Amino acid sequence: MIQTVLDYQALAKRLVGRARKKGAQQAEAFVQIARDSSCRVRDGQIEDLTQATSKGVGLRVIVKERLGFAYTSDFDPASLDAFVDRALQLAGAAAPNKDNGLPNRKDLKPRAEIGELFDPEVANLPADWKVKASLEIERAAKAVDPRITAFDSVGAGDHVSEVYVASSEGLADAYRGTFVFLYAVPVATDEHGGLQTSYWVDYKRFLGQLDTPEAIGKEAARRAVRMLGAKKVKSQKVPVVFDPMMAASFVANVASAASGDAIHKKSSIFVGKLGKKVAAAEVTLVDDGLREKGLGTAPFDGEGVPTRRTPVIEGGVLRNFLYDAFTARKAGARTTGNASRGYSSLPHIGFNNLYLEPGARPPEEIIREVKNGFYVTAMLGHGANIVTGEYSRGANGMWIENGELAGPVQEVT
Repeated sequence: MIQTVLDYQALAKRLVGRARKKGAQQAEAFVQIARDSSCRVRDGQIEDLTQATSKGVGLRVIVKERLGFAYTSDFDPASLDAFVDRALQLAGAAAPNKDNGLPNRKDLKPRAEIGELFDPEVANLPADWKVKASLEIERAAKAVDPRITAFDSVGAGDHVSEVYVASSEGLADAYRGTFVFLYAVPVATDEHGGLQTSYWVDYKRFLGQLDTPEAIGKEAARRAVRMLGAKKVKSQKVPVVFDPMMAASFVANVASAASGDAIHKKSSIFVGKLGKKVAAAEVTLVDDGLREKGLGTAPFDGEGVPTRRTPVIEGGVLRNFLYDAFTARKAGARTTGNASRGYSSLPHIGFNNLYLEPGARPPEEIIREVKNGFYVTAMLGHGANIVTGEYSRGANGMWIENGELAGPVQEVT
């Protein structure tokens, strides 16, 4: 592994050096190596077993305020020389923009301390682990209830990646990481032929932290079966409670309105709201690139800026917008370490680990306080408008009566 690190890190530095010699005022090389492996099963048989590897490098150059970007998966030395020339040619054809540029040296330091992200057990998982885990998920789900009659999908997989970045601003860094996952999407059928589906999934950086295949299968089946007999409800005004999966979807919509680019374009409900109350005092929404073993944790973002913990909403007050270097420069702000990218794309604003901080009361207590309400377990469509704040989506879930989940409902808007 040490030799590999030296090779790819040296490659990134060489590309930056060549671009500088050829006339770039600034240059940045982003190298990404990845391996993805997955298995899907159906009715006790392997439906799909795949392993894919990829590697590539993206090169960003700035020439007289003009941006050029190219990427390639061809690491042949002669091809790489032409690749650098292509990025410079593209810069020459681009329009100048004073906001073009790489993160400055001040923004690139110090490196964030995040702990280990790489699990050798995940990196060395044999193919039969994924097969056995997938089959066990399916068996466990079927054993829960005979009304589990089919599966949309059941599977397992893993991902191993390495990232290397170098720039003319003195940056040369790298990290590697892993994650592993299990999932199930069972279909439940009632005596009248009615069908309901649900899902359950678990992702972890480390194999030892992953839920068991049996637990995944059982929970997915339980969630599908409890939706059998779902009915419509009449129009009414009641409290709405999101289950954790749906809460994650909801807060992602909220946080997207805090994109620095959306703010600059005045296409967000949060324009002019910084420092003002936008939610209840119990609401604290955080993007944290330093979260221990988080799926979005990394020592630096897609352009080498150290990641950090950024409260978006704190105690109900809008505290921060999220920026990459380009949008921060446009807004007269500093990057928050939220540049997201792959080797084949330019950086754009993204999330690291976005989460809603837990409140003082457990979920069960919140449900117990609701006399008549709706517990959302699935949402359909993309009806979130960050410009106006309107939020309209289809939803299914459980009806709450006298503090208990009383029965399934569907076709709610």
